[in-house]
Amino acid sequence: MNDNDVNVSGLVSRLGLNRRQFLAATTGMAAAAAVTSPSALASDTTGRTLVPSGKRGIILYTVRDAVSRDPNTTDLASGFKEVLEELARIGYKQIEFAGYTQSVNAPGGRNLNNVEGATLLRSWLDANGLEAEGNHGSIPGTITDTTLAAFDTACEIANILGLGHIGTGSDPTGSAYVADWALAAERWNILGQRAASHGLKLYTHNHDIAYSFLLDSGPLDDLGRPTRSSGVRRLEYFLANTDPAYVFLEMDIYWAHVAQYKHHTYIAPDGTSVQDIFDPAAVVAAQTTRFPLFHAKDGRRDDTVPNGYVMTPFGEGDIDYATFFTEVGAKGYHNPMYEQDTAPSGTDPGQSLEFAQLSYDNLAALRG
Repeated sequence: MNDNDVNVSGLVSRLGLNRRQFLAATTGMAAAAAVTSPSALASDTTGRTLVPSGKRGIILYTVRDAVSRDPNTTDLASGFKEVLEELARIGYKQIEFAGYTQSVNAPGGRNLNNVEGATLLRSWLDANGLEAEGNHGSIPGTITDTTLAAFDTACEIANILGLGHIGTGSDPTGSAYVADWALAAERWNILGQRAASHGLKLYTHNHDIAYSFLLDSGPLDDLGRPTRSSGVRRLEYFLANTDPAYVFLEMDIYWAHVAQYKHHTYIAPDGTSVQDIFDPAAVVAAQTTRFPLFHAKDGRRDDTVPNGYVMTPFGEGDIDYATFFTEVGAKGYHNPMYEQDTAPSGTDPGQSLEFAQLSYDNLAALRG
């Protein structure tokens, strides 16, 4: 590691984790009981498949155009039933939903976000040997009897589908301020425990801004808010202040690398500028079983665009996935879902499923 890399033990110390918290965060389920050190894991997996066949997944947002397509207008796979059949044919074994709506003309009708719809979806999953892992749904922004009842209903749908996880595609809060993240952590602890009562793990999916630096110190502005940072990133704080038994994360590996490119410097309490290069693999390795899900999204480096990367099919970009999957530990525990926001095309209606095939082949070929 160079001086800019995140040191795992130093990170744990900086976040204020004690030995009990660290062990709780890195123990997880039986499949991850032996969390291997990066050096040992690299030796153990040399030349071997890094993503087992049963762990190769896709979030349906990648093929959202196919899911929403009217089957009466095309011979291409359309709607949940046909798209699930096609993804199973390609070889995928895991599915992450991005909502439960499709074309009104597809089998089951438009809205499957109910007991009957979920039962139908589950029958198609089972018929194709697919396992649903999660859904990007809506997590209550406040805790009331009404919002908890709605959350319970979402958990009921998740159980019918056989999900292991229930989550959202949004950050716990969009704020940069520590007070708002403290409130979000409190809310997520409540919801995480509620999800666990249904046998589910609650997770948040994040883009690059969640890995930017938290405003938690320094002079206050006119509204009494801090203007500088101690160097803790927003999600680092969230991890340290949520219960590892109830609150989990889905790292989007592409956006984590965008964060590495963009969010590298903070203004310390004394006004000095401090560089701290984000290391996605080290953050995962420090509490590896807090990250049961990944978005395996690839990108090509391009310094001419604001994010520093342009999305590509998996395996066609410059993100070093072989090293990442080797270094995060708990081999065989994580569930990587291929995602590509740009897979649908306005001119090539078959592109998203073609990219799903290409990406599956590259995911299956990944060795370490």
